[in-house]
Amino acid sequence: MSALVEAVDLHKKYQKGSAEVAALRGVSFAIAAGEFVALVGRSGSGKSTLLNIIGGLDTPSSGTLRVGGSDLAAMDRELLARHRRSTVGMIFQSFNLIPSRTALENVALPMIFAGLERSVRSRRAAELLDLVGLERRHTHKPAELSGGEAQRVAIARALANDPAILLADEPTGNLDSHTAADILDLLEHLNRERTLTILMVTHDQHSAIRLSHRLLHMLDGTITGEESGGRRL
Repeated sequence: MSALVEAVDLHKKYQKGSAEVAALRGVSFAIAAGEFVALVGRSGSGKSTLLNIIGGLDTPSSGTLRVGGSDLAAMDRELLARHRRSTVGMIFQSFNLIPSRTALENVALPMIFAGLERSVRSRRAAELLDLVGLERRHTHKPAELSGGEAQRVAIARALANDPAILLADEPTGNLDSHTAADILDLLEHLNRERTLTILMVTHDQHSAIRLSHRLLHMLDGTITGEESGGRRL
């Protein structure tokens, strides 16, 4: 299968006062279209930094990163914004929903920036909320939703512009174990039924093995190894 994401000798350095901190140290890997890959490792290993670079929220210090054949390291601000809008969808540990907007309005928001008409936005937002099991929550605001429901809204929003890859950064970190299992099952369903490519950062290695096709292990800014998950492509 062709590589949807390909990193070659990726480095990221930050300046903290007079000290230089290396968050990524020569990371190389590839993810095929349709794969569910789990990125596991302790806090501070560089997982979120790597996810943010793939998502176009940050830029590498050196190396090559291609997503869908385009080199993110060569993109200017406008191209990175387009990449964030149309190529990737991102979900986080904190749901990042707008408190004053309904679930439907939160999901429709990315489509405004994509230039879709109101009627199209409303119809697609409703379809996505139904897809993630929130048929009766369209008009509810975040404060009226449980944690699991809020994360489902965030997943629907991440799917709004039909991304090539979904990036999930500890998506169950703020949820109880039962709700977390439901969210992980939803992600597995999206990968299996919609062939959606997913890269998920997690500390939960047991769930990572169960859900993913492959696990990439990170430590101190490097990928130290990989292993097969419990699913096959």
